[in-house]
Amino acid sequence: MTRGTRDESTTGDGLAVTTHGLPAWLDPVVEAARTVRPTQLSRFLPPADGRGRQSAVLILFGEGERGPELLLMERAGSLRSHPGQPSFPGGALDPEDGDPLTTGPLRAALREAREETGLDPAGVQIFGVLPRLYIPVSEFVVTPVLGWWREPSPVGVVDPAETARVFTVPVADLTDPAHRAMAVHPQGHQGPAFLVASALVWGFTAGVIDRLLHFAGWERPWDTSRQVPLDWRA
Repeated sequence: MTRGTRDESTTGDGLAVTTHGLPAWLDPVVEAARTVRPTQLSRFLPPADGRGRQSAVLILFGEGERGPELLLMERAGSLRSHPGQPSFPGGALDPEDGDPLTTGPLRAALREAREETGLDPAGVQIFGVLPRLYIPVSEFVVTPVLGWWREPSPVGVVDPAETARVFTVPVADLTDPAHRAMAVHPQGHQGPAFLVASALVWGFTAGVIDRLLHFAGWERPWDTSRQVPLDWRA
């Protein structure tokens, strides 16, 4: 079931951000994106002085055999930044992506997803953008871009030097209390984590998923005292 026209805006260079024709189950995500405040997503926000490298990630919702799902990838273990860590497709903005404050993050999210997973951007409908967040360890200012996989395309590892694995995770697994825990970093700080698809999803990616599940009303009660230690190299 899908809904009719709701919100639609077209940027100055023709890139549409629209909720037209989305499946009804995405309505809570649309509403969360419209109303959530930056401080509700993370305590790490972009520095007021403008420092940080502008980047974007694509949070791509699809519909698989078990219902709604998210596209994730596992970064290559040889990378300097976040090696071996599951993440959303994404990366730093290039000059050709355009203005970091308007269309740049949208184009960067789609471009990086294509380069990392082979995704065909033509089949993706961008329906929202979350507030910009900050990753202190890498000094990235990240714009999370929300997409609906309207026309699924084959995906997989494009460059093994950058990506170790590309996979989808059913939202049902992400909301299953048995798959949830708190990841404990060797330095002592903790954050939400998901044990899904033979992977431990933690850090920035897990934090954003955790907040999306919460504000979309999909979160189920889980044992926040359950802990999983991270490798010292994390």
